[in-house]
Amino acid sequence: MQIALTIAGSDSGGGAGIQADLKTFHRFGVYGTSVVVAVTAQNTRGVRSVHAIPPAMVRDQLAAVAEDLAPAAVKTGMLASAPLVKQVADAIRAYGWTRLVVDPVMVATSGDRLLDPDAEVVIRASLLPLAALVTPNLEEAAILAEMEVADPDSMESAGRRILASGARAVLVKGGHLPGDTLVDILVTAQGARRFSHPRVPTTSTHGTGCTLSAAITAGLALGRPLDAAVAEALEYVHRAILAAPGLGGGHGPVNHNA
Repeated sequence: MQIALTIAGSDSGGGAGIQADLKTFHRFGVYGTSVVVAVTAQNTRGVRSVHAIPPAMVRDQLAAVAEDLAPAAVKTGMLASAPLVKQVADAIRAYGWTRLVVDPVMVATSGDRLLDPDAEVVIRASLLPLAALVTPNLEEAAILAEMEVADPDSMESAGRRILASGARAVLVKGGHLPGDTLVDILVTAQGARRFSHPRVPTTSTHGTGCTLSAAITAGLALGRPLDAAVAEALEYVHRAILAAPGLGGGHGPVNHNA
């Protein structure tokens, strides 16, 4: 059995973060390990508070996984602060984890801020150059590319700018685009591939970004080529939204058993 590692924050509501990642890894048949860098108090309605884990504890979690349960692929999610981003990036480099999916989580589905602004600079400088894939949504792509992103053409342009920061591939997610069709764009040095899905009318979108990046990470851990891992993960998230259990009074979770 292959091992996948998530380095992210905990979601007390169970629909995003570490919890969503581990559920997704299990669904794809890979063994999930985790390094918790922050604890959030949140539910489907919003985030009440965020507590960053002390750096020494993050360091020890990373070392514990590396020395005994070496992952075939790794993903990062919410990293909370600039020092933690730098610490995680240094560890990824030191341990030689090259199948890295970076989900640059900056804002929750509810609109709550999940990342210190100072950390955005560190992500661009220290973490993106290590990434096999970066998976920003429109807002995150706009921040990382330092440009307006509002349609498929600008999504592709932003992807190319993010590639210039050193990432080997970028998947710009179009879930916040207007219209009845969603477009996600995978940008690599070889070109761009567009994936289209009909929009599902639903409020069950909590943790979709975490779930998608975890599914891609699982595919990479299983040895899938990047484009195949992305395509399979997008289909999985689409099914998970369609099968959402309708829990909570806000943006509910998807069905990770889909």
